[in-house]
Amino acid sequence: MMRPGDMDGALAAAIAAGDEVHGTTSPNPPVGAAILSADGELVGVGGTQPPGGPHAEVVALAMAGAAARGGTAVVTLEPCNHTGRTGPCSHALADAGIAAVHYVNPDPNPEATGGAQYLAQRGVEVSRIEARTRALDAWLGATRLGRPHVTLKFAQSLDGFTAAVDGSSQWITGEDARADVHRDRLTRDAIIIGTGTALADDPSLTARIGVDVPAERQPRRVVVGSRDVSAAAGNLVRLGYEQYPTLAEALDALWETGARDVLIEGGASLAASAIEAGLVDAVRAYIAPVILGDGRGVLHGWSASTLVNAPRFELGDVTTFGADVLLELRTA
Repeated sequence: MMRPGDMDGALAAAIAAGDEVHGTTSPNPPVGAAILSADGELVGVGGTQPPGGPHAEVVALAMAGAAARGGTAVVTLEPCNHTGRTGPCSHALADAGIAAVHYVNPDPNPEATGGAQYLAQRGVEVSRIEARTRALDAWLGATRLGRPHVTLKFAQSLDGFTAAVDGSSQWITGEDARADVHRDRLTRDAIIIGTGTALADDPSLTARIGVDVPAERQPRRVVVGSRDVSAAAGNLVRLGYEQYPTLAEALDALWETGARDVLIEGGASLAASAIEAGLVDAVRAYIAPVILGDGRGVLHGWSASTLVNAPRFELGDVTTFGADVLLELRTA
């Protein structure tokens, strides 16, 4: 007999599996799945593998083996119902003898949706459950938009400056906040900066583990703008950056090559262009407890004409890192 706690544990395991593969699956979604046996034992957990590899349900079913028959699957996204590089997950669940499937998000991809209907037609109990699946936020948004989901990230003083009058910006935020930036980079398909930032800072844009250990997988490094940075941006040249004249062209190219979740890290002109074009879907604002009075702002070259015309965002999570505060916002 299955107990309510069994379902809660399976859901938590599925969400954790999706979180674990976040940043490795594009253009596929970072899905997590868990399998409960008929008596409620957690017998399989899996996350979607890199493109060409098995999806979450298939990984979890392989772990569960024969114990899946008559059991329950909990999945963070409606099982797919199409054949791409791999077969339909809805078919795999039905063929394994799964008796019930509970999923969090319906699949917005018209080519893949229909898994819930397929399963129900074959006598499988199907229901949707409510839960927060952060790993899927960007993929779901990108699928609806038909372009990469764009997050604007910046670190600023309490009064809205990213650097002091003399240009100094290292470090506005503390060590814990900077470590979180590297954790977040690991989940992104690409990091985008403008040519001004590339020429001024020559950033490596790497995701690091600990103090200075580069992670095995790195997001793509993209520079937007017409100025040639190849002679000055040694880090970017060494690490193989891509350059596009405009943000729209960069997003188009990234989409076509599978990127779904991208991060704009700088600079102020590029951030302003993205806001003006309506291309910012989420914001990660690290706010430090310091007041500068003047300096370099988050945006340059654009401002809202009136308060009524100013873009507004909905507040999501608020997290503290030492004395710094991270505000995560999304479009209203």
